[in-house]
Amino acid sequence: MKELHRASDAQDWAFEQRRAGRRVALVPTMGALHEGHLSLVRRARELADAVAVSIFVNPKQFGPNEDYHRYPRTMAEDLARLEAEGAEAAFLPDADEMYPEGFRTWVSVEGLSDALEGAIRPGHFRGVTTIVAKLLHVVPAHVAVFGQKDFQQLLIIRQMAHDLNIPVTIEAHPIVREADGLAMSSRNRYLDEAQRQSALSLSRALAAVRAAAADGADQQDDLEGAAWGVLDPEPGVVPDYAVVLDPDTLSPLSEGWSRAVCLVAGRLGATRLIDNCVFSRAGEELPA
Repeated sequence: MKELHRASDAQDWAFEQRRAGRRVALVPTMGALHEGHLSLVRRARELADAVAVSIFVNPKQFGPNEDYHRYPRTMAEDLARLEAEGAEAAFLPDADEMYPEGFRTWVSVEGLSDALEGAIRPGHFRGVTTIVAKLLHVVPAHVAVFGQKDFQQLLIIRQMAHDLNIPVTIEAHPIVREADGLAMSSRNRYLDEAQRQSALSLSRALAAVRAAAADGADQQDDLEGAAWGVLDPEPGVVPDYAVVLDPDTLSPLSEGWSRAVCLVAGRLGATRLIDNCVFSRAGEELPA
């Protein structure tokens, strides 16, 4: 596996693959890789001939009081895992490589970036879309694979790629969960034993919403109430939101909806976790 630190070297690698007629996939990550990340790499290998994985803890998507300096960094373990999964290249830039002196260009997706995570973390999505746009130019892939756990981010990146005519397919991959239902996240390692148990309320809230739909609930307020009924009583969890929305636009559900997404977020001490599920009127879980 090639380890590439300069954007120009990563771009050269990708163009070399394309000239050889190979289909290229990119998996952008911030490292601290877990089974969820590795499942993205496996999906990328199914979709392409050559897979590149980027590892970059992007300072531009962290707010001033967030966990940028605390965010786990496990580079040696990450590279060993990627090589074992058969990734052909790892792009490992530092902040100066991605944001050199004088950097002043930003990419923003209006509307979709304003609510939920965007409202709670001002500037977060501007940092996300800027770095993803840069990565898709540095590694001009045919397909880029993202996890569904960051559902709002997934929609925003799809919109950005469409609006900017970036010739890439944005592939969504299902959430990978622990055996007890907790969505895998690099931040789960922050949780103590009690917080780890309380965190299960997020996935239980999603299950409650699907069960309510299966029982015939179809009004947004009723579905959201099912989620709050799980989150509100849970000790140690401070919920940020529990909403049920249109999965394509993040707008309120319309009459006669056929698909919906429930998105939940909460804080457990200093750790903040998110989760989601897309479901039908019958309560069946659906792909993003």
